[in-house]
Amino acid sequence: MPELSHRRRMLVLAICCMSLLIVSLDNTVLNVALPTMGREFDAGVSGMQWTIDAYTLVLASLLMLAGSTADRIGRRKVFQAGLLVFTLGSVLCSLAPNLECLVAFRMIQAVGGSMLNPVAMSIITNTFTEPRERARAIGVWGGVVGISMAAGPLVGGLLVDSVGWRAIFWVNLPVGLAALFLTTRYVPESRAPKPRRPDPVGQLLVIGVLGALTYAIIEAPTAGWTSPLIMTFAATAATAFAGLLLYEPRRAEPLIDLRFFRSAPFSGATVIAIAAFAALGGFLFLATLHLQDVRGLDALHAGLWMLPMAAMTLVCAPLSGRLVGARGPRPSLLIAGVAMTASGVLFAAFEAENAVPSRVLAYVLFGLGFGFVNAPITNTAVAGMPRAQAGVAAAVASTSRQIGQTLGIAVIGAVLASGVAAGHTASYAADFTHASRPAWWIIAGCGAAVLAVGALTSGKWAQGTARRTAERLAEGPGDVPVPEVGRPLPGDK
Repeated sequence: MPELSHRRRMLVLAICCMSLLIVSLDNTVLNVALPTMGREFDAGVSGMQWTIDAYTLVLASLLMLAGSTADRIGRRKVFQAGLLVFTLGSVLCSLAPNLECLVAFRMIQAVGGSMLNPVAMSIITNTFTEPRERARAIGVWGGVVGISMAAGPLVGGLLVDSVGWRAIFWVNLPVGLAALFLTTRYVPESRAPKPRRPDPVGQLLVIGVLGALTYAIIEAPTAGWTSPLIMTFAATAATAFAGLLLYEPRRAEPLIDLRFFRSAPFSGATVIAIAAFAALGGFLFLATLHLQDVRGLDALHAGLWMLPMAAMTLVCAPLSGRLVGARGPRPSLLIAGVAMTASGVLFAAFEAENAVPSRVLAYVLFGLGFGFVNAPITNTAVAGMPRAQAGVAAAVASTSRQIGQTLGIAVIGAVLASGVAAGHTASYAADFTHASRPAWWIIAGCGAAVLAVGALTSGKWAQGTARRTAERLAEGPGDVPVPEVGRPLPGDK
């Protein structure tokens, strides 16, 4: 790829950030609209779960395929296709006549979304070749997530209350079309020198695991945990997972290289990503339903209540990045684990939702914890890996985030639906509050997992396993390992 001017590189970064903004906003905005959509479509808890999980499930399944396809046929081509499909999916979502169509259109959106974020990150990495400039660009990219979390609930609440929930999808249309035009005009084409070969069997097995497991968890409260339907889907997920473990090691270029998991930091980053994003998905789901269905707030005021969490995430994310660069991932992971656990415990054991000061404190603590957890996940996943494998390692970390959010909403929603269905009072609010207790304990457990796994996989023993894994994976003497943040690669200026 030819050397670009500083102005052109900044423009490429802005275009990539536009794609991240519409994808991130889409999820945070949608959470605020869930109760309104549920009432219009007469949907229960499982229906609202599917409007989110249909998207994250498809996204998690296709992220790695989209990244490898972009390396093979051209990153700009795949990025353009992603913008087009995502924008088309958004228009279809805004026109959905019923819940079933909305879920199907969300899946189309996710196909487009899977071609955006991992491909945009590859474009940024190949555009910003100088290490310090690359680090700053990735910092700007990460900050967009914080902006979307801060703006999403407010934008969503304002649109839902003033225009209607369908307007939350209209926002994507002008941004998506503008990004598509600018990409065609200003983003240069690039490909990987040695793209990975397709792995269709591995891809189908991944879809089988995630799809069957998510369906079983979401539908179990309605169908019954031991019903033939749920047991069939659970068995399908287990069989697909076993097939993945048996098939992938036999491929020269597998979709998921299981040897990565011999590195304790990489395995730890995967578990932490799943736990942290499961907590996030569950937190947003519970908090939105509580504020609107139990407290009776409208969408805008519910969005305002989410500001303390979003603001802390926005402030703490760049602080965590600097801390990881100066001290490594361990301090950020410990802070994140403690804060997220404390937030969950405040709700589960001390009924924080019943008093304004405790509710605000719990929201602030969760935002602080989530703000600190994101930077060390990516750094820990790729640090020590051979450079040729770093993109795949980062893709696994991104996939783990989506899997976590999918499972978090599925499990938390299933627990909530089971509790509400078993409620014996005449008050929905009382049943909801009682049913949410186990759900908040699960969120506290996710925070505790971040703390424990972060402490275990960020010490000297863990770094030793990462070095040994990198040596096994290296494709040649020139395949140097990716350094920890703040340490330059050999040959970098």
